[in-house]
Amino acid sequence: MPHPASPSSSKPPRAPERPWFSSGPTSKRPGWSPQALSNAPVGRSNRSKATVGRLNQAIELTRSILQIPDDYQVFMTPGSDTGAFEAAMWNLLGPRKVQLLSFESFGQLWADDAVQHLKLDAEVLSAPYGQLPDLTRISAEADIVFPWNGTTSGVRVPDATFIPDDHQGLVLCDATSAAFCMELPWQKLDVATFSFQKALGGEAGIGVLVMSPKAVDRLNTFDSGRPIPKVLRLKAKGAADMKILGGDAINTFSFLVIEDYLDALRWAVNEGGLEALIHRCDRSAAALTRWVEATPWIDFVAEKSETRSTTSVCLKFVAPEIVARPVEDQAKLAARIGALLEAEGVAYDVVGYRNAPPGLRVWCGCTVEVDDIEALTPWLEWAYAEALAALNPENAAAAT
Repeated sequence: MPHPASPSSSKPPRAPERPWFSSGPTSKRPGWSPQALSNAPVGRSNRSKATVGRLNQAIELTRSILQIPDDYQVFMTPGSDTGAFEAAMWNLLGPRKVQLLSFESFGQLWADDAVQHLKLDAEVLSAPYGQLPDLTRISAEADIVFPWNGTTSGVRVPDATFIPDDHQGLVLCDATSAAFCMELPWQKLDVATFSFQKALGGEAGIGVLVMSPKAVDRLNTFDSGRPIPKVLRLKAKGAADMKILGGDAINTFSFLVIEDYLDALRWAVNEGGLEALIHRCDRSAAALTRWVEATPWIDFVAEKSETRSTTSVCLKFVAPEIVARPVEDQAKLAARIGALLEAEGVAYDVVGYRNAPPGLRVWCGCTVEVDDIEALTPWLEWAYAEALAALNPENAAAAT
């Protein structure tokens, strides 16, 4: 990756080779180029043997890498992870009380859908950015809806022990920035969804929906009576549509996107599968953690290390002279840091989510190289010093 010529002496001498640190869409796998899509069956019917074969291959590789049980259904939906999770909620929720965990923006989105649109008997368990809700309040009788990893807060559930072993309701998990980077306990999950453009750096527009036999049984036996749009509909003639659940496309997919996902899946296999992907992710998160712990002006949004994301690592400003300023000034500081790094070509899209505490967000998923995280951190310090000087020149010395 070329970088601007003749950097000033104050700039770090080494830049990341791959400056893509966005939390979605995320970095492509190392070595990717558009040539990876050259065998895509473009211009073909989505019912042709070639395209159906590509879908089936992608589904089976997904099942194999993620170690999804054989009796779970794996299929694709329009609308990325949002479409997949909406399809699950609209088709499955209603016969039981629902408990929803809201500790970042997407968990709150599912809570709003449950309360405002689906009109469910719902209890929203909320927590501010940086924390988890009180998980001891989970009921064995209720359906549960939650994100495994809060992409916009950098907080994740540490494990699935909060779900009772004798849980009677369904468990719906938005796993979009956890799949391929964290272990998912399938025996505790009835629904899990994710999108290509998160952990494996695929292209956007298609979601993956995984359903347990228990969830399929709910689909077969529960009729909500609510109208469901075709692109979210998982039933035909009053029962689970086994063509869709068996892998058929609900509507026409882009086979450039499918080919790109297949390329990422093959890379994952060559890397060593799920264990190797998790290891790559953990190494990058550990490298960033070492820098945060040694840097006085920044800290994690997540308040506890055991609930800290290893993919979407969210950071907040903690220097007293910064936190004393209005939130608007802190947001300007973050935006300036992001702009400086992008102008230098060393890091793209590292500003925190707009509703999160002002700060930075660095993707440490499995497609990111640990060497690039290590090369990034001196640039974060340089950009902070530059941005602080622009925000308030008399405080420029505080950056050091």
